[in-house]
Amino acid sequence: MDFRIIKTVISREYLTRVKKKSFLVTTFLVPILFAAMMVVVFLIMGSTKERKQDVAVVDQSGIVMPYLESGDRVKYTDFSVEDPENVKMHLKDLDKDVLVVISPIDTVKKTVSVQAYSNDPLGVEFTNVLADRVDEAVEDYRIGQYGIENLSQIMEDVKSNVKVTEYTLDESGKETVSESGIYMIVSMLLGIIIWMFIMMFGGQVMSSVIEEKSSRVVEVLISSVKAVDLMFGKIIGIALVALTQFLLWIVLTVLLTSIAGTFMGKDMLKGFSENPEVMAQTVGMTPDQMQAMNSVESTGELQTIMVTLSNIPWVKLIISFLIYFVLGYLLYASLYAAVGSAAESVDDTQQLQMPITIPLMIAYLIILMAFQNPDSGTVVWGSIIPFTSPIVMLARIPYGVPMWQLILSIVLLFLTFLGCAWVSAKIYKVGILMFGKKSTFKDLWNWLRQK
Repeated sequence: MDFRIIKTVISREYLTRVKKKSFLVTTFLVPILFAAMMVVVFLIMGSTKERKQDVAVVDQSGIVMPYLESGDRVKYTDFSVEDPENVKMHLKDLDKDVLVVISPIDTVKKTVSVQAYSNDPLGVEFTNVLADRVDEAVEDYRIGQYGIENLSQIMEDVKSNVKVTEYTLDESGKETVSESGIYMIVSMLLGIIIWMFIMMFGGQVMSSVIEEKSSRVVEVLISSVKAVDLMFGKIIGIALVALTQFLLWIVLTVLLTSIAGTFMGKDMLKGFSENPEVMAQTVGMTPDQMQAMNSVESTGELQTIMVTLSNIPWVKLIISFLIYFVLGYLLYASLYAAVGSAAESVDDTQQLQMPITIPLMIAYLIILMAFQNPDSGTVVWGSIIPFTSPIVMLARIPYGVPMWQLILSIVLLFLTFLGCAWVSAKIYKVGILMFGKKSTFKDLWNWLRQK
C-alpha cells in the first residue's frame, strides 16, 4: 500500500463530500429541526393547560364515591340519586364530559364493576387513576367485612418495602456502593452508539463504491490508483466525514437550544420547572414519581447513583471505546466495500450483505442479555469473538472485565480486521471492474483465489 496515495484519496473523499450541498443541508438542517422540536415541546407543555374533565358519578355501590377526590384536572360530581340512562342521554346538557357508573356490590365476589361513558375517547391516565381509586375502595370494603378491629391499620403496618443495597468489592476487598441500573444505561448507550455507527456509515461506504462503479468513474480512478489504496482511502475518508458531521450536530444543537432558551425567557422555563405535572408529562413520568425524585428519601439514591458513576473505570472505558470504535468500523467497512464492489446497484447487495448484518444483529441481542448476566458464557464469548466484540465488550466493561479478556478481544479484533481487509482488498480489486453480471458468493470465492 502507498500511504501517500491513500492520504490523497482520503483528502479527495473528505473534501468532495463536505462540499456537497446535501452534506451542508443535512448538517445544518438536522440541528435546527431538533432544536425547534425541543422548543415546541417546551412551549406546548409550558403554556398549554389541559382542560379539566367534569365527571358525573352514579355510585350504586355506596362505597366508591368518597374515594373519588376532585383535583386540578378532574372534577367528580355525585349523581348517585339519578338514573344513569337519563344522565347518559343528557351529558352535554348537564355540561359533563364523562359518566362513570359503578354497579351495586357483588356480595359473592365482594367487588363492583365500572363503566365509563363519554362523547370523546378517554385517555389512559384517566382510566388508570379511576381504576386505582375503585380498587382502593373495594379493598377497604373487603377488609371491613372481616370485622376485625383496626384490620386496615394492621395490614398497612405489615407492608414492607425492602431495598437491596449493592456493594462492589475491589481486589483489596474495599467495598463501594453501586447501582446495576446505572451500569445498564451506560453499557446500553455505548453498545448502541457503535452498532449504529457501523450500520450507518458502513452502508455509506458500500453505497459510495456502488455509485462510483455504476457511473464508471472508478475506471478512471483505477488507472492511476491501486484498488487497495482506493478502498482504504474511501473507508477512512467517509469515517472522517461522519465524525465531522456528528460533532457539528452536537455543537449546533447545543448552541441553538441555548439561544432558543434565552429568547423564550427565564419566566417560562421557571414556570415549566415549577409545574410537576407538566414536567412529568414531558419526561414520561407520573407526578408521584416526579415528587419522589425531589423527596428527601431520594437523596440517598442520588448519592448511590453518583458513587456508581464514579466507580466506573472511565479512563479504561473511553480508551476501549475509541479502540473498538475504530477497529469495529474498519472491520465492517472493509466488508461493506467488498460487497459494494461486487454489485452494480443497492438491490444486488441484499443477499451479499447477510453474512455482515447477521453478526451485528446477534451482537445487539447479546448486549440485551448482558444486562441480566454480564458474566454468562454467551456474553463472554460474544465479547471476545471479533465480529461481535466491538459492541458486546463495551456493554461488559462497566460491570468489570478481566484485563486478559480485554487484551485478547482487542488482539483478535485487530488480527481479524487485517485478515478481512486482505480478503476484501482481493475481492474489491477484481469486483470493482466487473460489469453486466449479478455476482454471487461463488464469484467472490473465485475472485479471492485469483493471484
